[in-house]
Amino acid sequence: MNDDRPVIAQVLHRLYLAGAEVLSADLARNLGDRFRFVFICLDAIGLLGDQLIKEGFEVLNLKRHPGIDWSVARCMGDLVRSQKIALLHAHQYTPFFYAAAGRRLMRTPILFTEHGRHYPDQRKIQRVLANKLLLRRCDRVISVGQFVKQSLVDYEGFPARRIETIYNGVDIDRFDWKGNQKLRGAARQALELPSDHQVVLLVARFHPVKDHQLAIRAFARVVSKNRRAVLLLVGDGDGREAIENLVQALGINDNVRFLGLQSDIPQIMAAADVFMLSSLSEGISVTLLEAMASGLPVAATNVGGNGEVVMEGKTGLLSPRGNSEILSRNLMALLGNVNMRMSMGQAAQQWVRKCFTQEQMHSRYAALYQEMLKTM
Repeated sequence: MNDDRPVIAQVLHRLYLAGAEVLSADLARNLGDRFRFVFICLDAIGLLGDQLIKEGFEVLNLKRHPGIDWSVARCMGDLVRSQKIALLHAHQYTPFFYAAAGRRLMRTPILFTEHGRHYPDQRKIQRVLANKLLLRRCDRVISVGQFVKQSLVDYEGFPARRIETIYNGVDIDRFDWKGNQKLRGAARQALELPSDHQVVLLVARFHPVKDHQLAIRAFARVVSKNRRAVLLLVGDGDGREAIENLVQALGINDNVRFLGLQSDIPQIMAAADVFMLSSLSEGISVTLLEAMASGLPVAATNVGGNGEVVMEGKTGLLSPRGNSEILSRNLMALLGNVNMRMSMGQAAQQWVRKCFTQEQMHSRYAALYQEMLKTM
């Protein structure tokens, strides 16, 4: 039977269990009735890629070499032809570069979604000039938030008029445990957490931009005043060992648990009291949205798009980048006031339901796909 759905290629660095990757996978799962999706990974397939293969998606790995690998651009062009790809959806700048370089003289449009920025960010004149050649009239540029949009203007030289914003969104119902105390009790029991302990949760890969060191130093201050405080760290990465050593050096082993990669994030969030995010830079953090959808108040650094998500004093408390003293003070304020936690948690849920739902995000992307495909 002929499959007349237009083919959209999701182009990414790799398919690890991280924000942009999870969003791209969910797009494919939810819009598969209208479009046929394939995934092109520049560097590695990853755990999420393996999962998508099991679900029936085609996932290709181009095995990029360090530096600018022009063979990847050639392979990209070959795939556009052989797979009859109608649209390339590139997530992050490097996938955009290779998608644009690879299509060469073909008319295949590119949708470039920028999810976040490196820290510290910098403007490189060679990239600014290259972007003028790479971005065509048929292409569209999406930022996940206003901070990211301004960064694309300031550091990549993209005209502001060419950039639209589509906020990341999450599946509200998957994370809303509706204050069910039995569910919360079961979640705590599964994690062997005493009912009288106060739980701070951080979900992030162990990478310098997430600044776990700040989180640990801030939490050590909390433990000095509150021995019943527990920090759950969900995620993995090359920086994990250094953070384990820091926990050991600060003598807070009994209060910090490394849970590694976890599939049931909603259950873990149901067991928590406060969500912490200590990053040096963020786009629109998916885990932050998930925590707020779970009804958790937030203690986060005021960087990148965090200020677009967290309403200071209403859904959480923000602190300056790298300031462990203020972050710890915010954590203690939330842990020490159950009424504040409940009020902020409820406001957080309402805010996410209003502005950051998966349904809203998918609707915007589906309309954009259709619009771009009509221009071909």
